[in-house]
Amino acid sequence: MNPYIKIYIGKTSINISVKSMEQRRVMSLGRSSLVISLPKYWTQLNGLKPGDVVSVVMGRDRSLIVFPGLKEEGEMAKISLHVESEDDATSITRNIIACYLNGYSYVRLISRKFFTVTQQRVIRRISKMLYLQIVDADAKEIHLATLEDESKASVEIGIKRIYKVSSSMYRDALTALKNHNATLAKSVYSLDDEVDHFALFMLRLLRKALSSPTLANQLGLDPIDCLDYQIVVNRIEQIADHASNIARCVIMLEGRKKTISEDLIKKMGVAGDMVLSLFDKAFNAFLSNDVRASIEIIKNSEAKVNKLYHEIAYLTFLKESDAEVVCACCSIRDDIKRIADCTVDIAKTAINRSFKSS
Repeated sequence: MNPYIKIYIGKTSINISVKSMEQRRVMSLGRSSLVISLPKYWTQLNGLKPGDVVSVVMGRDRSLIVFPGLKEEGEMAKISLHVESEDDATSITRNIIACYLNGYSYVRLISRKFFTVTQQRVIRRISKMLYLQIVDADAKEIHLATLEDESKASVEIGIKRIYKVSSSMYRDALTALKNHNATLAKSVYSLDDEVDHFALFMLRLLRKALSSPTLANQLGLDPIDCLDYQIVVNRIEQIADHASNIARCVIMLEGRKKTISEDLIKKMGVAGDMVLSLFDKAFNAFLSNDVRASIEIIKNSEAKVNKLYHEIAYLTFLKESDAEVVCACCSIRDDIKRIADCTVDIAKTAINRSFKSS
């Protein structure tokens, strides 16, 4: 028997010795209520007296967590973020995203002097991407708020949605590559922001579930679920980025009136289609905890995909002499290989997830 049990309190997990735990007998109160008494030293420590209110939350392990006083789970988390006049687009964007991912629903941006035109444009762009509403604004302050109700979200439906969009982006990018179709490639490229937004929403949801037992219970998640889903969301988002980059290369070559040799296109198509099939299988294996399929995916990626990766490199320098075409081919080859690597990570997560202890 394990002499310790793990209890989760917010973001923190602690191991408590079974021997040191205080035992309380459940008593009957009236016809239907069961009660236990609170430890005297705990009530004294928190200054509690008869008639005071405590808050009780069920933990992800079905334990009960007692908070002294009234705990408002539904209260909107707010933060103030100071923006200096020299702060650039990258700094502002990353800070707002960090606030969003850490569960803040109201972000108050404050400038010591005033927001520059460039800063205002950046704030509007990132707020649109994150579906944050500008609820108040003047020269020195901009207030952003999200009205999304995370408790009504579904992690599984969300992850299926981001997978479908990313998979279709990659499939269409390969089609655009094979057919030299810049119009289709532009359509793929335009979807990248949609995937980025939904990936950020999923990561925000998972991070909040790790720190909120109530939200975790509403979503039906435990800490291991959050970690596994986070890995898969990150990898799917990366696959969309690489699909977008393949599309960008197709657009660039079309704009320069340059083409890749048919032999090389065919080889890239074979590698791309194989990786697409592995991606679809890996995601389904993750949902179904299929260990056998996951292991097969890892083996195929290590053997067949790596072999095609080197064959594409050989053909690139054999068939192409134009520097821009060579660079585009190397970039596409690298994107296909990185998508394969992301697929392997999803398969490995599926294996790890299947052995999760209950």
